[in-house]
Amino acid sequence: MDFDETLPGTRRLYDTNGNPLQSDAGLKKHGDLVLVPQPTDSPNDPLQWSLPRKVWHSFLVCFITGLTAATSNDAGSSSYGANLELGISYDSYNVGAGILFIGIGYWCLLSSPAVYLYGRRILYLVGLLFGVVGSIWFARTQKVGDAEWNQLFVGASESVAEATAQLSLMDLWFQHQRGSVLGIYILATSIGTFLGPLIASYIANSDLGWRWIAWFGAIINGATFILFLFGLEETTFRRDLHRTNPDERYLVDGVPTTDGADSETRSSLVGDKTDNEKVEPKRNMSASLEQQSAAKQEKRKTYWQQIAIITPAANLRGTGFKQYGRRLLHTLRVFTFPAVIYSGIQWGAQDAFLTFYLTVEQDNWYGPPWNYTDAAVGNMSIPSLIGAVIGCIYGGWGSDKFVLWMAKRNGGVTEAEHRLWLMFLAAAIFPTGMFLFGIGSNNGWSWPVPYVGLAFIGFGWGCAGDLSMAYLVDAYDDMVLEGMVGVAVINNTLGCIFSFVASKWLEASGIKNTFIALGVLSFGFMMLTVPMIIWGKKARRWTRPRYQKFLEIRDGFES
Repeated sequence: MDFDETLPGTRRLYDTNGNPLQSDAGLKKHGDLVLVPQPTDSPNDPLQWSLPRKVWHSFLVCFITGLTAATSNDAGSSSYGANLELGISYDSYNVGAGILFIGIGYWCLLSSPAVYLYGRRILYLVGLLFGVVGSIWFARTQKVGDAEWNQLFVGASESVAEATAQLSLMDLWFQHQRGSVLGIYILATSIGTFLGPLIASYIANSDLGWRWIAWFGAIINGATFILFLFGLEETTFRRDLHRTNPDERYLVDGVPTTDGADSETRSSLVGDKTDNEKVEPKRNMSASLEQQSAAKQEKRKTYWQQIAIITPAANLRGTGFKQYGRRLLHTLRVFTFPAVIYSGIQWGAQDAFLTFYLTVEQDNWYGPPWNYTDAAVGNMSIPSLIGAVIGCIYGGWGSDKFVLWMAKRNGGVTEAEHRLWLMFLAAAIFPTGMFLFGIGSNNGWSWPVPYVGLAFIGFGWGCAGDLSMAYLVDAYDDMVLEGMVGVAVINNTLGCIFSFVASKWLEASGIKNTFIALGVLSFGFMMLTVPMIIWGKKARRWTRPRYQKFLEIRDGFES
C-alpha cells in the first residue's frame, strides 16, 4: 500500500500486517487503539467526560432529534379530520410539507454561525421555542394559510437536528466510535419520522380529535425546553488552544505525519524529530509544555457555567454581528466539496420519496378496497420503522466493523470511501420497496406485499442516511457542522421541490407509473456511489488545500 501523503479521510488503523500500531510518542490510547482526536488535559474537555455523562448528553441530543422528526411528520395524520372539519384539501398538506423543508434547510444555514459564536445550547433552546410556536399555531388552524405556514416554525425547530446535533455527538466521541454514534442518531431520526405519524394517527382517531396532535407537540416541546434549560450541558471546546502534543495535528491514527513523507519516514517520526518539522505550525515545544501546564491547572466549569444559555467564543468581538455575517458567507464554500453534494443528494432523496408514499397512504388507503381508519393508516409506519432499525444497524455498527475489515485488507489503511461499499445493498432494496408499495397501492393489494415494500423503504432510509453522513464525517472530520449544514440545505431543497410536485405528478401519471419512475430515480441517486468510490479519494486530494484554507479562515475570524 503506497501511503505517501496525508489526506483528510485517509488514516492508518493498523500496521501493514494488520496488527495494532505501536507508538512511543506519548499518545493517549484505549487498549491498542490510539485515540483520535487526542483528548487534552483540560477538565472541561468533553472527550474526558465520564461515560454516564456522555451517555446522558447523547440521549438528550437523540431525544430532540426524534422529537423534532416526529413533530415534522405528524401533520399528515390530521389531514383527514381537518378536511372534514375545515375543508382543507390534501394538496395543502403537501404545500405545507414544502414549506417545512424550507424552514429546516434554510434556518439550519442561517443559524449555523451561532454555534461557533454563542455555543451549542442556544440553538437547541431556540429550536424548542420554535417548536412550541409552530405547534400552537397548528392546533389553532382555521384556514388553509394556517395549515401551511405553521410548518415554517415546525421546520425551523427541526433544523437543530440537521447539523448541531451531529456536531454535539462528535464533540463527545472518538473517531472509532462515530459510525455507531451516527447510526444511533439516524435511528432516533427514523423513530421520530415513522413513530410520530403512528402516534398522531391514534390521537386523531380518538375522542380528543386531530387538534390534540399539535397540542401534545406544544406540551412536549415546552417540557423538553425546561429539561434542556437545566439538563443539557455545553460541549463547545477549542481543542486547538489546548493541544499538548506538538505532533498531534499530523496524526494518522497514532502516527505523526508530515506532508510528502513516505511510509518509512512516517515510521521514523514516531517519537522523533526530522527536518520535516518546517511544515508544522508556528508552535515550539516550550509553548506546548506551557499549554499542557495551563490545561492541567484550568478549573472545571461550575454547573451554572456549563448550562449558561450563551457561551461566547474566545474570539467574539462585541455582539459578533460582523463575524456572524462573515461566517455565514464562509459556510457557503461547503457546496464546492463533492462529498457534501453526494451526502445531500442521498439524504434528500429519502426526504423527497417520503412525501410520495405518505401522500398515497393519506389519499388512497382511507378509501376502498382498504377503507382504513386513521389508526390503521398510522400502523403502516410500523414496517417502515422495523426496516429503518435494521438499516441503522447495518449502516452504523455494521459499517464500523466493515471499515476495520477493509483496513486490514488494505495494508492497515482505511479510506473514507470504504464505507460506501455497503450502499449497494440499499441501492437494490430501496427501489424494490418503492415498486412493491406503489404497484400494490395501485392494484389494491393488501397484506403482505405493500407492507414488505414499506419495510424495504425503511431499510433504505436508515442505511443510506447513515452511510452517506458517516462518509462525510470521515472525509472532512473537522468540518462536521458546515458539512451537515450543506447536506441540510441540499436535502431539504430536494424535499421541498418534490413535495410541491407530488400530488400533481401522482394525478398526472397515476400511482403505478409514478412509483416505477421514483424507483428508477432512487436507484440512479444511490448509484452515484460508484463515481464516489472510484474518484472520491481524488476529490479529497483535489479539495485538500481548500479544506485546510476553510478551517484556517473559520478558526481565525477575529472581527
